[in-house]
Amino acid sequence: MGETRRSSASELIARRGVFSRRQYGSVEQLSGASEGAGAVDAVARRYRLENGNSLGEKDELFGPPSAPVLENPEFQTRWYFKYFLGKMHQNYIGVDASREPYLLSVVQEGGAGLLRAILFNKMGAHKISLPPSAWSGQAARPTVKQILAQFPSMEKVDKVPREITCPELQKDILLLEEQEGSVNFKIGVMLMSSLQKTDDEMLSNEKGDEKWDRFISLLGDKIRLRGWNRFRGGLDVKGDMTGSHSIYTMHQGHEIMFHVSTMLPFSKDNKQQLERKRHIGNDIVNVVFTDDSVHNTFNPQCVKSHFTRILYIAVFDLLQENFIMRAIII
Repeated sequence: MGETRRSSASELIARRGVFSRRQYGSVEQLSGASEGAGAVDAVARRYRLENGNSLGEKDELFGPPSAPVLENPEFQTRWYFKYFLGKMHQNYIGVDASREPYLLSVVQEGGAGLLRAILFNKMGAHKISLPPSAWSGQAARPTVKQILAQFPSMEKVDKVPREITCPELQKDILLLEEQEGSVNFKIGVMLMSSLQKTDDEMLSNEKGDEKWDRFISLLGDKIRLRGWNRFRGGLDVKGDMTGSHSIYTMHQGHEIMFHVSTMLPFSKDNKQQLERKRHIGNDIVNVVFTDDSVHNTFNPQCVKSHFTRILYIAVFDLLQENFIMRAIII
């Protein structure tokens, strides 16, 4: 058992190493003829920059311990936490041309320097940096509409968004950014039995049939929650308060915890199954497993959630003896 855990941990570290190099590239010192040149060599060292796409890097796990790795974490950096929080900035809320809500945060260094903006909308978080040269000769800074026009599909916004000065909004933005930028993922999985039409009915299923059991086994490994020391996806790992087991897997260095409805606590007295909905309803991605009889008439509006953006509908194909999935963007 000890060797299995060490092996599993080593695999996790190795796969993250590969993911890091593929995403951000690396830099390594080149061996040269000037070895042993003392202080001069320390200054005149040469390095090679890799972009993470070479065949050698794809097969490589780690270089030697002394090889430095240069990461560019700007894409994954929590911008609001790093650049906005505690600094004078503005937050705006508006509606785009498709009548979808959005949140815009703007901060400027030193009052006249580099301008950073984050746009949160249905498609996720989008970040831009605008140097002073982008609007030099005009006003001290671009207008809100000019900033919005720098984002894809936002150039047609006519109505100026409303500025929100409530300090409590900053906590909500921090939470939103944490959800958007996570490198680990939580995915809800629900069973939809025949004739069921609401999420309350789906969440009330205590167990599924053999096809359901087979489907969730394909998603990942069944793990014991008590004592679990990896990504837990908000589940209790001390006292079985959110069930005794769950489904977990890794994909390209990302840890994924599935919130499986039939594995979460069931309440006979609560028709809405709020304990199950508390987890699955807050997942951005949900998977609904159903059967042929309701597959073609599934209505995504039956899943009532302010957070879920993507639904995957899974069905077992009796003819092909396999599972078919289709995605719905809400």
